[in-house]
Amino acid sequence: MDLASIPSPSESVWHLGPVPIRAYALCLIAGIVAACWIAEARMRRRGAPRWAVLDLAVWAVPFGIVGGRLYHVFTSPDAYFGPDGDPWKILAVWEGGLGIPGAILLGGVGVWLGCRQLKLPFAMVADAIIVGIPVAQAIGRLGNWFNQELYGKPLDAWWAVAIDVDHRVAGFETYATFHPTFLYELLWNLGVALVLWLADRRFKFGAGRAVALFVVLYWTGRFWIEGLRIDPAQAWAGLRLNQWVSIAVVVLAVAYLLLVRGSRQVFVVQDGVRVPVAWDSAAAEEAGYVDGALPKGALLPGTDADGNVIDAPSEPEDDDEAEARPEQDGVADEPSEEPEAETAADGPEAGAGKTRGDG
Repeated sequence: MDLASIPSPSESVWHLGPVPIRAYALCLIAGIVAACWIAEARMRRRGAPRWAVLDLAVWAVPFGIVGGRLYHVFTSPDAYFGPDGDPWKILAVWEGGLGIPGAILLGGVGVWLGCRQLKLPFAMVADAIIVGIPVAQAIGRLGNWFNQELYGKPLDAWWAVAIDVDHRVAGFETYATFHPTFLYELLWNLGVALVLWLADRRFKFGAGRAVALFVVLYWTGRFWIEGLRIDPAQAWAGLRLNQWVSIAVVVLAVAYLLLVRGSRQVFVVQDGVRVPVAWDSAAAEEAGYVDGALPKGALLPGTDADGNVIDAPSEPEDDDEAEARPEQDGVADEPSEEPEAETAADGPEAGAGKTRGDG
């Protein structure tokens, strides 16, 4: 082992009988689990139903994988449609190749669809779950290390990564160690997650502003990291496509942060319905929120242990409501006892006889 550089794993696939277990897939799954765990904790602290994030993941994960794959194919078409390309390789997601922009874009569409199904405000949910996204990206980048891909220019330093000859980019076969750009992005993503978490605690972002901050932070780092990479990609005017994407989305995200205002919302239960309110409203304070979040382990008033809204018991009718209630089924309530016969003392008309039932 060369201690002057970071070694690459010798294997990326293990076999459990006839079933291949791929490190890349395991890293993706671990990233998804981490993102869901973080999102669940943050959404619960804002009064969302328990495990609503799993219902959202059912939509977001497949949409994100498809979007990431389509973006990768679009930006690296030669591997699939070039002279030596194989279009069927488009389906081989386990071999690597998921573009972050496409994954986030279509994954966001999946979250939006899930929010419509659950009747949750999309912007509110997006701001809550966004902290887990860079953590998932960071874990997923370990899959690139196992696959010995997405590294950068040749580098002679102790933090350089050693790449086997079979995995070296054409034209760089004589070099043994390279910039570990996947590691740079892993560390950058963890930093982005930390900054997002601290900033959201301080400023109580709402209206999608936490998402916009994520875009600014992530793509700022991605711009310089992308400039170090040597894997084939579309380029124009000296910049790779992802660098142009970085510039465009950062400008749009900064404009969004400057123009859009909105603070965090949390859920409260009113009249048996979960509704969003401002984190610093009287309703939120009455529900037990402290600094925009429910205390750890606390239940939202009006919900059970799973976060489901408890059906409000029906209130008894008062006397006025009972008198005003219309007769049901066209039959008036019968008195429990027959009225007593009128006597002469009851009035001048009493001598006309007696009441019904006197026989």
